[in-house]
Amino acid sequence: MPSRLTALVTGAAALGALLTAAPAAHAADLPLRDLAAAKGKAMGTAVTGSKLTGTYGEIAGREFNWLTPGNAMKWGSVEPTRGNFNWTEADQIVDFAEAHGQEVRGHTLVWHSQNPSWLTNGTWTSAQLGQLLNDHIALEVGRYKGRLAAWDVVNEPFNEDGTYRQTLWYNGLGADYIAQALTAARAADPSAKLYINDYNVEGVNAKSTALYNLVRSLKERGVPIDGVGLQAHLILGQVPSTLQQNIQRFADLGVDVAITELDIRMQLPATAAKLAQQADEYKAVVAACVAVSRCTGVTVWGFTDSDSWIPDVFPGYGAATPYDENYAPKPAYGGIATALGGTTTPPPTGACTATYSVTNQWNTGFTGQVRIACSGASLSSWKVNWTYGAGQRISQAWNATCTQTDAAVSCANASWNGTVPDGGSVTFGFNASWSGSNPVPAVTLG
Repeated sequence: MPSRLTALVTGAAALGALLTAAPAAHAADLPLRDLAAAKGKAMGTAVTGSKLTGTYGEIAGREFNWLTPGNAMKWGSVEPTRGNFNWTEADQIVDFAEAHGQEVRGHTLVWHSQNPSWLTNGTWTSAQLGQLLNDHIALEVGRYKGRLAAWDVVNEPFNEDGTYRQTLWYNGLGADYIAQALTAARAADPSAKLYINDYNVEGVNAKSTALYNLVRSLKERGVPIDGVGLQAHLILGQVPSTLQQNIQRFADLGVDVAITELDIRMQLPATAAKLAQQADEYKAVVAACVAVSRCTGVTVWGFTDSDSWIPDVFPGYGAATPYDENYAPKPAYGGIATALGGTTTPPPTGACTATYSVTNQWNTGFTGQVRIACSGASLSSWKVNWTYGAGQRISQAWNATCTQTDAAVSCANASWNGTVPDGGSVTFGFNASWSGSNPVPAVTLG
C-alpha cells in the first residue's frame, strides 16, 4: 500500500451545465407523434430492430407514429443467398409498430447498394434481370400486404447532374426499370403508397429537377407513383433555401412528398452554439413540411446519436440526430416540437452542477470523486468532462464509464445511475496518478 501523505485534499468546480436534460425537463409538452398528428403529419424514425427494447424502444414507441427499417428490408438483408430468406428483423419492426399504433415505411425495394452478392455478381440477360426484379418485389411487398403504409420502391436513381445513375438495373433494363418496379409494387399491394426516394434533391437543383421531370412523365404515362421522398441528409449551415418551394412544386404535380431520412450533421466536437443552430435548422425543415399540405411528414434517420450512420461514413462529423448518445433530447428535439406547434421548457441555467473533489492522495496517486446534483431540473443521463492541467492519468473508475485522451477526460453514467431527480444527486469515483502537483480541473456537464 502507498503511504498516505494527505488525508484529504478537496476542491470544487461546480459550473452551470451544458447539461443533458431529462425528457421531463427539456422535452415537448406532448410527444412528437401527438404534435405531428394534430397537424395531420407523420413523425417517423428509422430504427434498428434488435434495439427495440429498454429506453430505445420506449422512446421509439412514445415519440414516433411511423417507423422505417434502417436496413432490415433491403435486398441483401432479406435474401442474402438466393432462395434463402431472413425476415426476422423486418418482422420484428412491423410487429413493434402494430403494437404501438404506428405505420411502417418499407425501405427499399430497388437500389444500387446493399444488394446480395449473388445478384450483383451474376450474369443476367435483360429478361432474367426483369424477372428477378418482379419476383423480389412480389415476394417482399406481398409478404407485408396490408400492413405497410408506404414503400420506397426505387432509391437513388439519379446522379448529381440529373443523369441516370449507372446501376445494375439501369444498365440491364434501361430507365424504364423504374416504371417496371412501381407497376410490380402496385400489383403486389394496391393499398400501399409508392415512392421514389433520393438525396440532394431537397432544394431546386439539377438533380431534383430530373426527379421532377421523371415523376411528371410517369404520371402522364399512367405509371403508379404516389409520392417522392426527399432524404434530407443535411449539413449544418446548408439547409437549402428553396426547400419549401421544392416540396410545393412536387405537390403541384399531384403527388405526396415526405422528408424520409432527416439528419443534420456537424463537425465535431458539438458546441452549444452548433446545437442551437442545429435546432433552428431542424425547426426550419419540419416547418417547410408543415407549410405544404401534401407533405405527409418527416422521418429522422435514427433518433439517437448512438444509432446514427454519420460517424462511420463522414469521419469527424456527428451529433446529427435529435437525441444524444445517452437518449436525452437535444435542442434539435425542441426545434422539431416547436415547428409542430408544441412548446418546450428548458431547465433553469445552473440547475444541475458537477463538483470535483480529491478525497485521498498519496505519493504517486489519488482517489477522486465527482458529485452531480440537481435543483430545479432533472437528468435522465449525464456526461462529465474535464481537462487535467498537470499530467494526471485515470487508471480506474467506478459508477461511471471514463475515457481519457491525452489530458481530456470524459465520464458518462453507468446503466443504473443516469437518472438524477430534482433535488437529488449521484456520485462516481476514480483512482488516478499524479506527479508534482494535482490542481483541481474545471468540470462541465454536457
